[in-house]
Amino acid sequence: MIIYGVYIVSKSGGLIFNLDNNVPRIEHEKTFTYPLDLVLDYDPKKISVAFNRKDGINVGHVLVAVNGVTVNGATLEDGRDVKTMLESADNFPINLKFSRPKMTTNEKIFLASMFYPLFAIASQLSPEPKSSGIELLEADTFTLHCFQTLTGVKFIVISETGLNGMDLLLRKVYELYSDYVLKNPFYSLEMPIRCELFDNKLQELLLQVEKTGINNIDK
Repeated sequence: MIIYGVYIVSKSGGLIFNLDNNVPRIEHEKTFTYPLDLVLDYDPKKISVAFNRKDGINVGHVLVAVNGVTVNGATLEDGRDVKTMLESADNFPINLKFSRPKMTTNEKIFLASMFYPLFAIASQLSPEPKSSGIELLEADTFTLHCFQTLTGVKFIVISETGLNGMDLLLRKVYELYSDYVLKNPFYSLEMPIRCELFDNKLQELLLQVEKTGINNIDK
């Protein structure tokens, strides 16, 4: 059982908490001949694929190693410039390793703000009145589970596909939120959650779920 992450979205649609629990690192390694048939964007902070795709390497993937040497920004660990290496035919064939980039905090905030109107649209499209909105969203590689409280706060858990009983986990996360966040005298509603005790209890809960299953949460 794998839980990828937990997100809490405020009633106004802002991301107030996120925890990356077990995000898989997706890497693709391939030996290329000259000329390189991928168009790369050479940013000082990272080198990423700007155009074309090949063998699982897609637009947005970041170059992490060249011939087994780690890439730091636009250079290798030994100081060599990556762009200069890839523009010279003498360095080919060359082995390149790409990885899916880790989402930044700003990207997570943007995605949370996009989920808010989707949730509202789903509620309005329902043929039945007082719809609870999106509770389950299934994709081929993950499942999104959502629980909205009476006050409009949304608890979202991203997990592997095919799991049952996730509503129990969502309500347990809500209990931890009520006990360790709302009862914290220094916490203000709608503000980002900065509570070490809540973080620790949530991580303990996710670890227990992944080891023993959802049905043993309260045991």
